[in-house]
Amino acid sequence: MNKSSSSEKRGAFALRPSLARLVAAKRFLARLVLLSEQILPLLLPILSVVALYLAASWFGVFRYAPDWVRVALLIIFAVASLATLLPLRRLHWPDTAAADRLLEQRNGLQHQPVAVQEDEPATDTPFARTLWREHQTRMAEKIAALDTGFPRPDIASHDRMALRAIPALLVVMGFAYSLSMNGGSITDALLPRPAPQAIDPAVRIDAWVTPPSYTGRAPIYLTVNGTEQAAIRVPELSNLTVRVSGGKTAEKVVFRHENGEAQDIASQEAAKQPAPPAATQTEGTAAPPALSAATHLMKLEENGELEVNGRTWSFEVIPDKAPEIAFNGVPKPTVNGALEIGFTIKDDYGVQEARAEIVPVDAEPTATPLYPLPDFRLDIPRRNSRDAKGVTSKNLTEHPLSGKRVRITLVAKDAAGQTGRSPPHEMTLPARPFNEPLAAAVAEERQVFSLDTRKMPEAIALNEALTLRPEETIPSLTNYLLLQSALTRMKLTKGDEAMKDTADYLWDIAVGMEDGDLSQAERNLRNAQQNLADALQRNAPDPEIKKLMDELRKAMQEYMKELAQRMQNAPMQPNQNAQNIIRQQDLERMMDQIENLARSGNRDAAQQMLSELQRMMNNLQAGRPQQGQQGQDNSQMRQQMDKLGQILRDQQKLMEETFKLDQQLKDRMQRGDPNMGMNDPLLDDMPMDNDGMQQDQQGQGQDPNQQGQNQQGQNQQGQNQQGQSPSDQMTAEQLREALKQLRSRQDALGKQLGELQKGLGDMGIKPGPGFGQAQREMEGAGRELGQGHGEPAIQGQGRALEALRQGARDMMNQMMQAMQGQQGQGPQGQVGQGNQNGRDPLGRPRRAEGPDFGDQVKVPDEIDVQRAREILDAIREKLGNNPPQEIERRYLERLLDIQ
Repeated sequence: MNKSSSSEKRGAFALRPSLARLVAAKRFLARLVLLSEQILPLLLPILSVVALYLAASWFGVFRYAPDWVRVALLIIFAVASLATLLPLRRLHWPDTAAADRLLEQRNGLQHQPVAVQEDEPATDTPFARTLWREHQTRMAEKIAALDTGFPRPDIASHDRMALRAIPALLVVMGFAYSLSMNGGSITDALLPRPAPQAIDPAVRIDAWVTPPSYTGRAPIYLTVNGTEQAAIRVPELSNLTVRVSGGKTAEKVVFRHENGEAQDIASQEAAKQPAPPAATQTEGTAAPPALSAATHLMKLEENGELEVNGRTWSFEVIPDKAPEIAFNGVPKPTVNGALEIGFTIKDDYGVQEARAEIVPVDAEPTATPLYPLPDFRLDIPRRNSRDAKGVTSKNLTEHPLSGKRVRITLVAKDAAGQTGRSPPHEMTLPARPFNEPLAAAVAEERQVFSLDTRKMPEAIALNEALTLRPEETIPSLTNYLLLQSALTRMKLTKGDEAMKDTADYLWDIAVGMEDGDLSQAERNLRNAQQNLADALQRNAPDPEIKKLMDELRKAMQEYMKELAQRMQNAPMQPNQNAQNIIRQQDLERMMDQIENLARSGNRDAAQQMLSELQRMMNNLQAGRPQQGQQGQDNSQMRQQMDKLGQILRDQQKLMEETFKLDQQLKDRMQRGDPNMGMNDPLLDDMPMDNDGMQQDQQGQGQDPNQQGQNQQGQNQQGQNQQGQSPSDQMTAEQLREALKQLRSRQDALGKQLGELQKGLGDMGIKPGPGFGQAQREMEGAGRELGQGHGEPAIQGQGRALEALRQGARDMMNQMMQAMQGQQGQGPQGQVGQGNQNGRDPLGRPRRAEGPDFGDQVKVPDEIDVQRAREILDAIREKLGNNPPQEIERRYLERLLDIQ
């Protein structure tokens, strides 16, 4: 056979190119396998030298050997490494023939199926060439599933003594030994021998780290030999305690910082001993004897290492982050003028305390205020002070800054003394709403000199202006005498304490003019709540808690008594929103729960419930008649409300009349009115019997006795119906005409509703979709009435009433919002306490003002009307059977008597 050129495709490869590509890939993989079988035996010496170097390094040979031995070993390992690299020069890339032989041998192929594809027959005859092509094709089919397999380096033939296991065992053992405190490192061969550390076996070391108490972490005890490989993670400001005992000399305790600076930690006992005089010390004096036991203390504030008696411990200090605090919503005033602030706090170990810092925005730099800035402490949940939300409400209306523009910043402080601040928020500090002009003027003159004591003459001038014409401006002689006494105090005051007494006196006068005895009761209640909160905060004993709870109950009863008297005759305010009713029983139950929680030891829950009680009382507003300039706007709204109420009443009355006429018309049809024709459209609504005849016409086919009984019952019923309304004597045709006449009234109501919507639009109130739906239902009911159809008209009127009520609710909501927008939510942004279901905040019924929209009246729906009709039919049927007893018959007749 003649060998052909390898670059020219011959045989089956020329006919099947895919087969040629497959064989080329298999040949490349075979060459890689052959190359690997050459490299692996040559790498065995190199890997053995590397393993021996690693084992020597990890066993600490280079660390503890002298320098000349370390250098000599390093040279030996370098020469051995170069010697093991020399055999790599014999590496060569396998040729194609070797790859073909590998494929044929690994796959057990006979007759050389790969090589035969490149051969040519010796005799070039047509028959020989055809036979050779057939042989090549058959051999090519065996090449489709060739597999080179994995390399087979036959390392055992190169290392018959299995010495390769020794370096492998040494490197595994060396790595395990390197994890101990005496283990070496792979870089020890390049470093000089470390200085030997003197370890005194007689020295006993006890060391531990105590994290701060606020972290809630347990103490960490250090091992005796310092076997900790990783750094010990400890919180910042942890206390490191090292107790050294034994030994002949005083042992030094050194803390080495990350920057390499060494700090000696002095013992507590040596620090307490006085230093000996310098004259008694000589150069030849020996070191002082060691103490029996020395304790070294240090606060860990940064990463570093502790070195004691040749032992080392590494520390990684966990930084203590500053607390975070932010507003949870916008601070807002409560009903009685208290400031309510929602907040969120977050800290890694918990917030210790938080407060709201309130400073004036436009304060004069040279002003000398009489009072310090408001103290607003936030109530923090104790159990979850790391990430919590809270709400705190406090009454600051007595502070002179009330009603002024202030900047509020929340400040949180953790146990480590770090502080966090929130972004500032500017607002007008809520002030007490005064409805009495004289009381508001007195409070204003108090505020003038309280914010700046230099303005006392201006406050005196304001007081004198109030008393210019007392007979016109001060109707009460008591109030006039109080103002005169306050004026005398203001003129004679000297010093800050006297000014504070005068300011408090003016405030008492103002709230007394406004509320009378209620202001003092409110102040007593506030003081009782604050005293109880302070006692819970400092974990006061149970007897003190019980005493303060009794004082709180007494103050609560007095306040509720005064509030009840104030609210008894107070009219409902038009801008009041619906709030939950607070009853005396609810307050008593809450105070009992607070006392029980405090006695059981759950002071946190008791303090939280007391905070909720304070918030409830802050949102409780005594009803006072509002005075101001809103009468004109309110009168226009009241007129529209009255018009809507009148439309509702007229529609309700019209629906009742329609229902009455419709029932009477159907009663005439069931009795067989001679004026009714068989083609009357209302007969279609009457029930049929099995034969398709009207049930009321069955009497024509009855026997004479039965007809006589029915006629007798009808005559008796007619006698009992004397004296009824005129519509009861109408015929069916007259009743139908009466229904048609109701259309004009229905159309008039629809027109009034359209005018009402136009008036609301002129006032800036958008009519709700309920009014449009009601007008459409009214028009439909009017058309049905015009055709004399009562039942469809009743259904449309009922839907119109429901839509009117929905529109009325929408209108009231818009009016409330409009009133609040005009008022700015009250004199100081206040929103009135609501009237829920016509009750005052104490849960008692109160006099209602404004139209009654009939929200408490249920309009009969279609199911109710059908049920009533079925009951009436059953009564008529029983009465038509001529009950034997006179009492039963009269009872049924009275039931059918429609007034």
